Amino acid sequence: MAIRIVIACGGTGGHLFPGIAVAEALRERGGESLILISEKEIDALAIRGHDDFSFRTVPAMAMPRLFSPKMIPFSLRFLRTLRHCNRMISDFSADAVLGMGGFTSLAPLMAGRRQGAKVFIHESNAFPGKANRLAGRGADSVLLGMSACSRHFPGKDVEVVGTPLRKVMRQEHDKGGALAHFGLEEGKKTLLVMGGSQGARGINRAVTGALENISGLGMQVIHLTGPADFKAIQEDYRGATLPHAVLAFCHEMQLAYAAADIAIARSGASSLAELSAFSLPTILVPFPHATDDHQTLNARVYEDCGAAKMLKEEDIQARSLGMLLDELTAKNGAVLADMASAMDRIAIRDAAENICQSIETRCR
Repeated sequence: MAIRIVIACGGTGGHLFPGIAVAEALRERGGESLILISEKEIDALAIRGHDDFSFRTVPAMAMPRLFSPKMIPFSLRFLRTLRHCNRMISDFSADAVLGMGGFTSLAPLMAGRRQGAKVFIHESNAFPGKANRLAGRGADSVLLGMSACSRHFPGKDVEVVGTPLRKVMRQEHDKGGALAHFGLEEGKKTLLVMGGSQGARGINRAVTGALENISGLGMQVIHLTGPADFKAIQEDYRGATLPHAVLAFCHEMQLAYAAADIAIARSGASSLAELSAFSLPTILVPFPHATDDHQTLNARVYEDCGAAKMLKEEDIQARSLGMLLDELTAKNGAVLADMASAMDRIAIRDAAENICQSIETRCR
C-alpha cells in the first residue's frame, strides 16, 4: 500500500536526519513524503543535497512556561502555524502525519488530526521531550527508539522501532579506504572524538591533554572539534607525534565511523543509533544541560548493556580519560571486542523501514 506521509522533523539534526531517513525508506516502498522543517539556518544547511525530497518550513517556536508573559506571542504564532499546517496537509492529501519530536512537530500533528489523518510520534530518547509528551496524548501510536521510554506513555499503543538511520549510514564502508580519506594509517587503533555539531569544549580539552597517553597506546585520532574550538584544538595538535585528522565538522560521518575502533561522544539518540550501527565501542559524555538530563538516561541504557562507558562532564579530565582508554585497550583488545559485540546487539539498523511498516499497517 503506497501512502502519503507528512514528516515533521525540523529544529535539530537529531530530529531532521531521522526524518529524512524515514522519507528515504518510504520512497523505496512507493510512498510519498512532505517534510516539514523549521526556519532555522541549521535546517537549511542540513537539507542540502536532498533536492529529491519536498521540504516546507514551519514557523514554529519553543513553548515557554505556562504563566510566562511569552505565552501570549507564542499562542498567537502557534495559531498561525496551525492554520498554515492545515492547508499544507490538506493540499498534500496526507494519510498520516509523523512527528519526530521538538516543537516544529506539534502544530503539524494537531493539524493532521483535524484533517482526519492518522497521527504518529517518534521518540528516540530514553526520556521523551516536552513536545512528544504533549503530542503523545493525541497520537494514534507512539513509536520509540528505546524500550526504556515506553513507561512514559502508559495506556498508549507503543512500539519499539529503533531510531532511523540515513541510507548511507547502513551501507558497508571499507575501513582502509576510510582511513585513507582522513590521511591515517592502517594497523593502528583509531580514536574518533565527536561532541556533536557544536563541539564540546570539555571533551576537546581532555583529549588534547591526554595526547601523550593516547600516542603511548599506539593510537591515532580523528578529532571533530566543532567550529568554536577548531583553531585552538588544531594548534594543540601541532607537534603531536601521533597521526591525526582535526576537523571542525565532518560531512562524511559514515567514513569517520568506519575508520574508528573506539569513540568519545555525546549521548544524543541519533549519535547512539549511528555508533551502534557501526558496532563502535564508545566512551559517552552526556551533555549536562540537555533537557531533563535525557542524555545521561540514554548513556545508562548503553552502559548497562555493556556497549559503552559513561563519564560525566565534570569527571572528564586528561588523566581520567587516559586511564580509561588504557583500561579499554588492554587485554589484546578483548574489552573493546566485547563492547563492540554489545553495540551490535543493541543496534536496530532497519528502524526507518520499521516505522514505514508500522504506519502502513495502522493506515489500512
